[in-house]
Amino acid sequence: MVIFAKSHTDSRGCVKYKLNFSDRSAKSTVQYLISKGIAKDRISGQGFGESEPKVACKLCTEEQHAQNRRSEFLIVKK
Repeated sequence: MVIFAKSHTDSRGCVKYKLNFSDRSAKSTVQYLISKGIAKDRISGQGFGESEPKVACKLCTEEQHAQNRRSEFLIVKK
């Protein structure tokens, strides 16, 4: 199985910072899984900042912000 880790942020703050932060988060997730025995060629990751919200909202509640801050795993190949 090949996995792609995606990290996301909420819509608050500087766009460039959030993209950088989410990318570091995704790479950290990848490194953690590699340290637990997952082969490097089976996992990769990328940060998407606020570009793919789980909950689309303009005036988000704290709960909606929390839902948008997340990491997801996609199975790229079985």
